[in-house]
Amino acid sequence: MSIYDTLNPMQQEAVYYTEGPLLILAGAGSGKTRVLTHRIAWLIDEVGVNPWNILAITFTNKAAGEMRERVDNIVGFGSEQIWVSTFHSACVRILRRFADTLGYERNFVIYDTDDSKSVMKEICKRLNIDTKIYKERALLAAISSAKNEMVTASEYALNAAGDFGKQRVAEVYREYEKALLKNNAMDFDDLLVKTVEVLRNNEDARNYYQERFKYIMVDEYQDTNTVQFRLVSLLAGKYRNLCVVGDDDQSIYKFRGANIYNILNFEKEFPDAKVIKLEQNYRSTQNILDAANAVICNNKGRKEKKLWTANESGEKIHFNQYQNEYDEAYQVVDEIGRAVSSGKAHYNDFAILYRTNAQSRVLEEKFVARSIPYRIVGGVNFYQRREIKDILAYLKTIDNGRDDVALQRIINVPKRGIGATTLGKFMEYGQARDLSLFEALEFCDDIPRLGKAGDKIRAFVNMIDVFRAQSEYITLAELLQNVLDETGYVKELEAESTEEAQGRIENIDELMNKVIAYEEAEEEPTLSGFLENVALVADIDSLNEAEDYVMLMTLHSAKGLEFPYVYMCGMEDGLFPSYMTIVNDDPEEIEEERRLCYVGITRAKKRLTLTYARSRMVRGSTQYNMVSRFVREITPELFYKGRMPEKEKAEARIQRPASYSKKQAMKVTTSYGKSFVVQKSDALDYTVGDTVRHIKFGIGTVVNIVDGGKDFEVTVDFEKSGVKKMFASFAKLKPVD
Repeated sequence: MSIYDTLNPMQQEAVYYTEGPLLILAGAGSGKTRVLTHRIAWLIDEVGVNPWNILAITFTNKAAGEMRERVDNIVGFGSEQIWVSTFHSACVRILRRFADTLGYERNFVIYDTDDSKSVMKEICKRLNIDTKIYKERALLAAISSAKNEMVTASEYALNAAGDFGKQRVAEVYREYEKALLKNNAMDFDDLLVKTVEVLRNNEDARNYYQERFKYIMVDEYQDTNTVQFRLVSLLAGKYRNLCVVGDDDQSIYKFRGANIYNILNFEKEFPDAKVIKLEQNYRSTQNILDAANAVICNNKGRKEKKLWTANESGEKIHFNQYQNEYDEAYQVVDEIGRAVSSGKAHYNDFAILYRTNAQSRVLEEKFVARSIPYRIVGGVNFYQRREIKDILAYLKTIDNGRDDVALQRIINVPKRGIGATTLGKFMEYGQARDLSLFEALEFCDDIPRLGKAGDKIRAFVNMIDVFRAQSEYITLAELLQNVLDETGYVKELEAESTEEAQGRIENIDELMNKVIAYEEAEEEPTLSGFLENVALVADIDSLNEAEDYVMLMTLHSAKGLEFPYVYMCGMEDGLFPSYMTIVNDDPEEIEEERRLCYVGITRAKKRLTLTYARSRMVRGSTQYNMVSRFVREITPELFYKGRMPEKEKAEARIQRPASYSKKQAMKVTTSYGKSFVVQKSDALDYTVGDTVRHIKFGIGTVVNIVDGGKDFEVTVDFEKSGVKKMFASFAKLKPVD
């Protein structure tokens, strides 16, 4: 039997069609990689194509490595002459030969993100650009987007006419390009852009590579951007034997620059193109595929196709509704635990998918409580994320001034001009006198030659002192909000205007949810108690050593993977699709979210469970959402026991999150400003031995008063809460007659 006899009829047609442009619409789980490798073998074995003349290109090193291995196995001798490469790797090989035609030396260096940021930092300094307004990351993101669309610095400047912000970006863009050329360096976007420039402008280079690559195959074509489309079009310009494989229904990376119209308009660019649909799925049961089809058919911007399988119908779709996200997490984790305990499955048979990284927090805590091993795919555990560790370090410093590790982490985060040299002086001072680092900072006036850094140290110490005073009489949630506001941590992330920054903000919002949940659960919540609670939950290092663990990941991270049992959590309008997507009412954004749902559904092989929480804490307040419209698009017959989501009342509509008004109210009602000026009284209207009342701790006796310079430090022995030390200005103690 020939290796090609194992292919289904449509796969065979895709393998045998070798001349001219070809679009293979490969549905989820339809065996596209198998088709590509067999097509390469067919070209060599049956058509007589020299392996030297074949280029197979994809996106990631992992995908390229897997394709390389499969090609080597199926082709055998001579396969090493085939270029199996990522876009960037292929471009580097071309530029190593022709970079000199662009004014670069062939031994140019490739700048990573940190290198580019260093260049941008220097440019901003030279141009006197306020990086509090124009963040380096935001500037680099704007330049990257321009390069992805083949917009040069001069073109960007022309388009920026009348827009001061864009004109500033144009100025930076121009200087950035000059700096890269001067340094004989290219960033990752340049590798693509400069290669297109070479092929457009250099006839020798274009002829060489068009002759070299007579047969070109591109995988995951739906994820290509404009410059990648131009690249493959130029390479295939002479022989036009361009085969692209992709699925428009799985185009989910618009935020990275992917242009779905590359695949949707392929036949417009190549009118003589043949289109072959791979609709037979080898992964999932028919019920799961029917659910996926029912959702994706609501998109208008797509190529018509319908997945089917020769597999059994399988289980119906499970849809479970819960009161809140804690019930949801508890039940999902409990179901997995019981399934594994009964011997029906292993932990690594399960995947939990969600729309945002922040959703993992509650799930992680339930897994830790049940001692069930899990792994975050495409991310890090919630309490190990940088922004969470930063904010917790602030809280630790407020709670415990002797935690030097926490203090060193945040003393210059966000940046406040306190460098390593300055910090080193205080560390030496503290070590010589057996002081903690924070105690050393309080002796700022004793350390010579600090200059302006001394003022910044004093401001930092004052800020922490104020936070400590506030912690005595406000809630933990208010304290956390004050830390976020006064440090400008979230504002700095907002200024970046990137997808990554938005995800980090969502994680901080989830930390606020954790704080509020802790306060509601404890009779006497304290900052120390909260940090202890977090430390116990976050101690999950031992779980990472397990080989058999449940996978947790965002829907974006799940693409290309498959699992016997899949849970899609948080299926609510306002979360998936997101609140902003609904409010913006942009059909293209809704369709991208629907494609993301389709990707999630098609990850499941045997059983798919969708979960919905009637209420969910978002940004610190409870939010009530409708069942996701994507769930409601699935026909009732596909649900287990005919079970469908409860019908919402007609008046139930997506509302602006209550947290917005709450945050506003918190800012209005707080009596302290951003200047951190302590209003010290000339004298107190109580003394040692007097009975006083505190708004939070009740009745107590003053046991000590110390004039601390900036304020009076008052120690009170409260009847119910014990001994507390606080600043008089913030304690607002009232004498009791």
